[in-house]
Amino acid sequence: MFERPWPSPPHRTSMLAPVFCDDNYVAMTTLRILVADDHPLFRDGLTAALDAAGFDVVGEAADGRQAVALSLELQPDVVIMDLDMPGMGGIEATRRIAHGSPDVVILVLTMLADDDSVFAALRVGARGYLLKGAHQAEIVRAVQTVAEGGGVFGASVARRVMEHFSGRHASEPFPELTEREREILAMVAAGHNNSAIAAQLALAPKTVRNHISNIMTKLHVSDRAQAIIRARTAGLE
Repeated sequence: MFERPWPSPPHRTSMLAPVFCDDNYVAMTTLRILVADDHPLFRDGLTAALDAAGFDVVGEAADGRQAVALSLELQPDVVIMDLDMPGMGGIEATRRIAHGSPDVVILVLTMLADDDSVFAALRVGARGYLLKGAHQAEIVRAVQTVAEGGGVFGASVARRVMEHFSGRHASEPFPELTEREREILAMVAAGHNNSAIAAQLALAPKTVRNHISNIMTKLHVSDRAQAIIRARTAGLE
């Protein structure tokens, strides 16, 4: 665990402390932040940006289990949570923190942009969802907004959330896949091997292998069996 020392017991701070970010955005409230991410360099950069914005980063966690333990101990105002971490991932960590410390707010900051990750995080209690690559000022505003009770989503995430709840989301499963990838996934789910798929679609075996590798990456599965389970569960076979 990476815990920053602080002189007094955990407390909520509402003291106004305007501090200018790089683009002159002002953070008006000193908030206590816990950063959970398994990449030390990213943690360091994010912590420096939050410190510069006037927030108090009280702890850092390298995985979900550490994030849960530090959240219970330190009771930060906001946890900035990565989802793709070793051991306990960010989804389960968010669920446990939301259950054990309901006053702690979770802001997801991750590389995972698929619908499954977005909606899983929201279901277990995340208040906001940003993709890594967001500008410093956007992260600062997001932290401030979720701490004040609002919800925050990156532009691409917000569009999918709105489409989902308006009933205009795609009816076909796995919208992150291309039409060709969905076709190949359906054939995999139906039990065809790579040679059969290549012959039926008039593709080179190497092309089929590349498509299947891309499919597994996009679906966040580690092997063919998991891809088949996901496809059949979605009715794609």
